[in-house]
Amino acid sequence: MTTEIARLRPEDRARWEGLARGYKAFYKTEIPDSDYEKAWARLMKGEDIHAFGAHAGGRLVGITHYFFHAHVWMGDVCYLQDLFTDEAARGKGVARALIEAVAKDARARRATRLYWLTQEDNTRARALYDKLAKYNGFIRYDYPLD
Repeated sequence: MTTEIARLRPEDRARWEGLARGYKAFYKTEIPDSDYEKAWARLMKGEDIHAFGAHAGGRLVGITHYFFHAHVWMGDVCYLQDLFTDEAARGKGVARALIEAVAKDARARRATRLYWLTQEDNTRARALYDKLAKYNGFIRYDYPLD
């Protein structure tokens, strides 16, 4: 499968939402429809958050969202927040290509680190992540602010 990685384009909107909803469903996270609209608008601006899409056969089959932020002990770092591929595209190099595109952008912006999180039991994704990056043993806690 030949995969083209590029910034998301306005014509990707409908397919992006389908993949974004798949991502949210995978992580059992419900958000209102209006949040998809807000996220898309921010992605299209490309000011504080960024996105790539993977196209195969003219169809959007994978997405990734990421952003840069300050770090106390080193220069800015890049956080790959979301990564999701269509079930039919899995195992064909799409996720790897998306991660590599983010890494290339992070290098171009002179980020000192690229990192991401996933659930411990996400074994399929972790099989790839273990080939590309180092698992550092951290456990995440979420403190409710509302």
